[in-house]
Amino acid sequence: MRFDELGLDPKLLAGVAALGFETPTPIQAEALPFALEGRDVVGCAQTGTGKTAAFMLPALQRTPADHVLRTLVVSPTRELAQQIEVFVRAMGQHTGHRVVSAVGGMSAEPQLKALKAGVDVLVATPGRLLDLVERGAAKLDRVEILVLDEADRMLDMGFWPDVRRILSKLPKKRQTMLFSATMAPEILRVVQTSLSDPVRVDVAPPATPIEAIHQALYPVDASQKVDLMVALMEAHGDFDRTLVFCRTKQRADAVARGLERAGIPTLTMHSDRTMEQRMKALERFRSGRVRVLVATDVVSRGIDIEDISHVVNYDVPSNPEDYVHRIGRTARAGASGTAFTFVDIREFPELDAIEMLIDSEIPVEQLEGFPYRERAVPRPGRLAARKKRKAFGGRVMGRRRR
Repeated sequence: MRFDELGLDPKLLAGVAALGFETPTPIQAEALPFALEGRDVVGCAQTGTGKTAAFMLPALQRTPADHVLRTLVVSPTRELAQQIEVFVRAMGQHTGHRVVSAVGGMSAEPQLKALKAGVDVLVATPGRLLDLVERGAAKLDRVEILVLDEADRMLDMGFWPDVRRILSKLPKKRQTMLFSATMAPEILRVVQTSLSDPVRVDVAPPATPIEAIHQALYPVDASQKVDLMVALMEAHGDFDRTLVFCRTKQRADAVARGLERAGIPTLTMHSDRTMEQRMKALERFRSGRVRVLVATDVVSRGIDIEDISHVVNYDVPSNPEDYVHRIGRTARAGASGTAFTFVDIREFPELDAIEMLIDSEIPVEQLEGFPYRERAVPRPGRLAARKKRKAFGGRVMGRRRR
């Protein structure tokens, strides 16, 4: 199938061609025809499947470029919001539509100025959107199309109450498109109560099968994690492009400083970095000029970086699904990839949750010659023991678990 077979306006086809898109992805091919008809759409698909074009192309075709806010896209992170903005801006060069992204962590003044001048599409994170609505700067009474992108991520990040407030402020008569990698009960309730006879489009994620990634668990005292990272990079010469995940931005900065002191050029990416700093960091990382990027989960979804040789979970993620998203950054397109996880004894509960989710024990490895301090090592057979406890309601061999 080609884009010109989907019923798109010639102006949009020109924009698609200018971006180098040749054939629609599965989510685009399946969702676009329904969305162009004005149907409500529920799409199950992950980042990297082409969702942005799947909802923005029909939204732009179905609304005039009269600089009245008619399309609202709600996104969980500013990185994802700004990627959507870039796409719409490129299309707008051919259609005349105006777009602005309204996200937290940045000055509201340019956003207020753009809204006052008139926009057709507003892409916003939930908190900043509600702030603009309360100021009277964003008027939602003429919104005809609503997109909730990565709904499960908004749920994980605690934005769901804000999403419900946003829904209450929109016209009842509208087209709604919701995209999510998973369908939690809260999301299904929104689908049932806020969407009208939606069509559901499910697309298998293109992520690398977890079996294709070499996973290893490194038990280590928390105070030695930076030293272990340096030692591993010195022992193995294949850390070509390494993505290191930390739980907080303060930790990310501290890890980057530690690696820099060891002579390893490192970049950081988290919510305290300006957009210009983040884009420059990504460009240098992608080009290979710097081989280590230390980041929070802001880049586990929403940004696709190719050719990652190693993912290092410096901190074990508190959300087990994030483990899968993190390590899925490596071993793309048939390439090999490695995921190392540094685990301190205090992170064993998070490790338990991850292994239950992936239904597999992550093999324990140790770096020979590294001066480990006293540490606990996860025992072999731990997953089977957890499953047994769960099957017996927390009891094993007739004794209550302590």
